[in-house]
Amino acid sequence: MTEAEIPAGPPAKGILAMVERVGNRLPDPVFLFLWLIAGLIVTSLIASWAGWSVPHPTQIDEGTGAASIVAASSLLSADNIRRLWVEMPATFTHFHPLGYVLVVMLGAGVAERTGLFGTAMRAAVRNAPVFLLTPIVSLVGMLGNLAADAAYVVLIPLAGIIFHAAGRNPIVGIAACFAGVAGGFSANLLPGQLDALLFGITEAAVETAFGDYTANILGNWYFIIAMTAVFLPVIWLVTDRIIEPRLGPWDSSRAGSAAANEQEDRPLLAQEHKGLRHAALGALGVVALWLIFLFGPGTPLIDEGAAPEARLTPFYQSLVAGFFLLFLISGWAYGKAAGSITDHRSLVKMMSDAMADMAYYLVLAFVAAHFVAMFGWSNLGLIMAVEGADMLRASGLPAWALLVLIVLFSALLNLLIGSASAKWALLAPVMVPMLMLLGITPEMATATYRVGDSATNIITPLMVYFPLILIFCQRWQQDFGLGSLAATMLPYSVGLLVAGLVLVGGWVLLDLPLGPGAQVFMPVAPGR
Repeated sequence: MTEAEIPAGPPAKGILAMVERVGNRLPDPVFLFLWLIAGLIVTSLIASWAGWSVPHPTQIDEGTGAASIVAASSLLSADNIRRLWVEMPATFTHFHPLGYVLVVMLGAGVAERTGLFGTAMRAAVRNAPVFLLTPIVSLVGMLGNLAADAAYVVLIPLAGIIFHAAGRNPIVGIAACFAGVAGGFSANLLPGQLDALLFGITEAAVETAFGDYTANILGNWYFIIAMTAVFLPVIWLVTDRIIEPRLGPWDSSRAGSAAANEQEDRPLLAQEHKGLRHAALGALGVVALWLIFLFGPGTPLIDEGAAPEARLTPFYQSLVAGFFLLFLISGWAYGKAAGSITDHRSLVKMMSDAMADMAYYLVLAFVAAHFVAMFGWSNLGLIMAVEGADMLRASGLPAWALLVLIVLFSALLNLLIGSASAKWALLAPVMVPMLMLLGITPEMATATYRVGDSATNIITPLMVYFPLILIFCQRWQQDFGLGSLAATMLPYSVGLLVAGLVLVGGWVLLDLPLGPGAQVFMPVAPGR
């Protein structure tokens, strides 16, 4: 479902109305980046004229033996104007998130369009025991983020139907599932498209300041598993102890006319069961193939000549292709068995349609790529990172407190800018290098952002799916307004934010690994 097809709900009141009005005055993220580029050009001109400079944190001037000086560079200089126009194709195509996301979505688009994602989610929740209905629906919602739009369009209304069939208020089911899908946006048991997207931006942010850097798509794997384990009981507790008693039993007299026409919670068909079995075999085949590449003859995914800590770098770099193949093969296997793929042309059409759905992202990526690149050309990103790191170091704030503040800032910004990639493209060019100068890894910076980006998704009317969730609720209760939805989701948002803050602070204090080869802290450059 496109943004234009999502129906609008009734107007909000109070604080929510203010958030909605302010956010609606913001331009589309594409034009937001264009305005930011204009501001960046003016800022670079002033900074260059003022002679703003800092010592480089890692590079040494061979002539003097002292740190190299990084000076602000005007984006209206002849070199930067030439670079902008001559390198425009390369600036766009070399934007790291672009390749990562498009490759993964080629496979995920097939898995979604064959019906694999929708059937798998239905199979996971429809036979759940009544007393475990809330945690199972919430968990499947969090895992459903791998299915992108399908989790919103398929799983959330299905949760209402299943709760109704179990004799519980269907709006409670919708709320619990929405909290899992959107409030637990980054929580999962497996990395997916979001990891590819965010770490692509992180990689670009590091390179603007420090040169070559390769992102590890598994860099937050342990952390997102912990998010799942922490967020799940929070959603369960809020649902059963706060939301369900507040909403009470469902009153059929207040139901919308569409409630009687809701999709029936039917059992899976024989061909759907067969498709799931074939998809599981296909997924196991891809995993086995990667294990052969990892441990088989020649070990192509292990660099035997590298230092011990770098030997698995080819394996980490191969995971984008691995997820593409995992989704593609399992989706194809499901489609052939279930009948949604009839021949190879059906497969190609699904892949083409998946790329068509990425059209808006391509436009956004074009302007975001130039914003990130121009930030690097101006040297403002590195200068601001160095100055910010010095200021924070002088403040004496411990690492956990600093990261908690970043979570809160990300959560607040999320109320006004819904796109996870747009926000991270705005924040990462300064935040990631600044934290690196304080000894905090890019992986920890990314994990911190993810916590803040998730918690407030479910209370901002500017979230693209918020009106759609409202319509789902109104099918079961006609007078359920935007304020009702926001009030229902607010306890989830507060609970998830508090849990996320505790998780980030505790993770830093315990110095736990974030994923394979990814730590919280890193060495600080000498003299910093």
